[in-house]
Amino acid sequence: MPAPHALDPRDLLHRLTAETPSMIADLERLVAAESPSSDGDALRACRDVLAEIGTRLLGTAPSVLPDDPTDGRPGGLLWRLGPADARPVLLVGHFDTVWPLNTLQRRPFRVDGARATGPGVFDMKAGLIQGLYGVARLREMSGEDSPVAFLVTADEEIGSPAGGRVVTEWARKSRAALVLEGAADDGALKHARKGWSFYDIRVEGVAAHAGLEPGKGRNALTDLARIVVALESLAADDDRITVTPTMAHAGTTQNTVPDRAYVTVDVRVPDVVAQKEIDAELRRLVAATAQLPYEITGGPNRPPLEEASATDLLETARICADDLGLHWPGSAAVGGISDGNLCAAAGTPTLDGLGAVGGGPHAEHEWVDVSCMAERAALVGRMVGILPEAVSPGRVRVTGPYGLRCN
Repeated sequence: MPAPHALDPRDLLHRLTAETPSMIADLERLVAAESPSSDGDALRACRDVLAEIGTRLLGTAPSVLPDDPTDGRPGGLLWRLGPADARPVLLVGHFDTVWPLNTLQRRPFRVDGARATGPGVFDMKAGLIQGLYGVARLREMSGEDSPVAFLVTADEEIGSPAGGRVVTEWARKSRAALVLEGAADDGALKHARKGWSFYDIRVEGVAAHAGLEPGKGRNALTDLARIVVALESLAADDDRITVTPTMAHAGTTQNTVPDRAYVTVDVRVPDVVAQKEIDAELRRLVAATAQLPYEITGGPNRPPLEEASATDLLETARICADDLGLHWPGSAAVGGISDGNLCAAAGTPTLDGLGAVGGGPHAEHEWVDVSCMAERAALVGRMVGILPEAVSPGRVRVTGPYGLRCN
């Protein structure tokens, strides 16, 4: 084997470019293994496919993480590579998707030119394939035994009720976290993500016949409507803070005064201070507006991934792109959340958006640019190769009352 650090980064890129057809074939297998967050059997089947691909590439089988003891939801996978006593570089991803079973029947995996489509292709199965290939070829071609923890969870799309604890645990053990979620527009990396809070507001009224004796009822829907309108005042005009009612339900029949009504509310904030302030203000506003008994559940689920957590890694990524001869795609702050938020909150330098170049997450037109797969795999591999020397661990820590369930 060559001596450590002897590998020319462009040789790594050339090798991965030649393997693009293999990456696409493995991506097709993974997309074909549909994996909605709500279906335990489908998740286990997809996990088996991913484990087989990763074992073939990395030369070692992963550990299968325990099922969630609360509901039996299957756990994820962990490959631990390199010296056991070394602080690893953590690669983070998830294999669950938002797409229900049998979506593949109407929207199968397809490649048209450089564009691949299919359920979960961008969010985030292509990123997993790229990460596995990048790490595998780095280790094979360089002879280096870089310390790596490659962690893939099965519940990120529903708020990481079990996987989030594992992500946090491994982030605390690691010197840096690279998140394989899809890139921002035009391939930009993600140096910041908003924090996410999630609320369920329920109002209790009194049912009555809407025609015979409506005055004997207490309309939960009317009361909830006042609350929803009032919530608009919490949002910032420039979208820096967003407060979005997302799902609602009320009533039992067309001619009955609704005795129950509920709404779910999605809140996105740029920093921890704003997250705490909005949480307190939302609860105060509901208390001041409601005229009927009510209940609020939920709260902060993900802290923001603030730019300070990514500063050093972003510079490392730029240097690695130069080493590989790649165009620098820049970076962006985005409103969506990922398990990268949890890595940053654990005090670990974190850079997100290192996965697929494409777009349309959670949308019917979800797509990946397969011509960029080798470049992104090479960038991840190169960063894994130099990060054990480039970044000191544990420089940033965010604290807050973060739960890991949506309810």
